[in-house]
Amino acid sequence: MSDPRAVELPAPVAPDPSGPLATLPEERLPAPALGPRRLLRSFGAAFAGLGHLLRHEPNAQIHAALALLATALGVWLGLTPPEWALLATLFGLVIGLEAMNTAIEGLSDLAMPRRDPRVRTIKDLAAAGVLAGALGAAGAGLCLFGPRLMRLLAG
Repeated sequence: MSDPRAVELPAPVAPDPSGPLATLPEERLPAPALGPRRLLRSFGAAFAGLGHLLRHEPNAQIHAALALLATALGVWLGLTPPEWALLATLFGLVIGLEAMNTAIEGLSDLAMPRRDPRVRTIKDLAAAGVLAGALGAAGAGLCLFGPRLMRLLAG
């Protein structure tokens, strides 16, 4: 018996002979240079997406609140520069995973507005990515903060 939640991929479709994938990468024209205006526009779009994520996604708000709490704890416990680097990387990883999860869920809803077990599986996989990153960050947080907090509590 097959798993009803298994994702079945559609049959491959031949690429459009005039589309961007019609030629090999080395045969394509180079992309236009990333000038200051284009770069600014790119960063503007990224920051707009981050703002949307933090304003409208409850899970992202929870991650951001935990990042602020970890930051305050890090200041209080006197983390070293390498520890701050690890913490900042983990903050970015978890928020980035949350953004990808949100995008995948939104695209899935656009592509298949009605309930579909394949879409549910895709959404579950995206959420699993966030969970894995968040658990890894929590484990690192325990390693960073645990010994210091135990020493403080032990007196």
